[in-house]
Amino acid sequence: MKKAGIIGGSGFIGSYITKQFLDNNFEVRVSATDISKEEKYQHLMDFNNSDLLHICELDVTDKLSLKEFVKDCDIVVHGGTPFQLDVTDPQKELFDPTIKGTENFLEVINETPSIKKVVLIASVGAWNTDFPLPAAGKSTSDIFSENDTPFMSKESHPYAQAKFIANQTVEKFIKDNPNLHFEITSVSPTMVMGKSLSNREDSTSTGIQFLFKNKIAPNSFIQMFYDTDLPLALVDVKDVALGIYKAATISNLHGKNYLLSSETYPVSDVTLMLNNLEPKNTPKIIYQNQMAEQELGFPFRSVKSTLQEYNS
Repeated sequence: MKKAGIIGGSGFIGSYITKQFLDNNFEVRVSATDISKEEKYQHLMDFNNSDLLHICELDVTDKLSLKEFVKDCDIVVHGGTPFQLDVTDPQKELFDPTIKGTENFLEVINETPSIKKVVLIASVGAWNTDFPLPAAGKSTSDIFSENDTPFMSKESHPYAQAKFIANQTVEKFIKDNPNLHFEITSVSPTMVMGKSLSNREDSTSTGIQFLFKNKIAPNSFIQMFYDTDLPLALVDVKDVALGIYKAATISNLHGKNYLLSSETYPVSDVTLMLNNLEPKNTPKIIYQNQMAEQELGFPFRSVKSTLQEYNS
């Protein structure tokens, strides 16, 4: 039986990834930062094949802990970097765990002979740190694809900067190690939406959907979305999980970084659809998804169906 280790496997996206692997009869090892907090991962026990699930405590900044976690795994998915918008100490809260955590992870997996495939969950920020604003030199209606030059600004949100630098770290590692015994593939989702599989109240993704549905702005960053009626490229959390599973189980994808995205709507339409109303605009596909659809082999769900399901 194949064994998959999923770092961050009980979070908003991670829960769907865990379910995907369990549904395909993998033995699954999921990380927990504090195993005593059962409410963080208890919902995973309700999945089919949960007898194949193992919860393991993991500190991603501790190499010995990482080595123990990935030991004997065939596939490792790393989605354990923090996603938060309200930050008081960017270095401590975002840069260190994201960048140093990635460096530690790469070092450890390189020393683990069982591993055949690694999937890193990057972010659209790995391509454009100004997302959801357009990259420099582009307008909100200009398309963006994997053929574009990645863009980073030091004025961007620290989360996006951290993801960009971590992705550069991965690319450098691949370039510096041409004879790895495993493949590395990355995926970069745009804004991830959908229904949570847990009742956890600490999910940033779920929180953003609540804000948009009720048109609440707790800070100037979110207020900017409403003031400019910003176009948002969205993707269904189920499609992100499927894309990650496909990237983990299809060979010869080494070094690729796939944009995972569906359609783009103005935030006013997102609010309407989250309230079961019809959008006023025709959707566009700004962040291109053809490479993912063709090479990972699945179509992306419509944003309308994603937001309707969130309400179901």
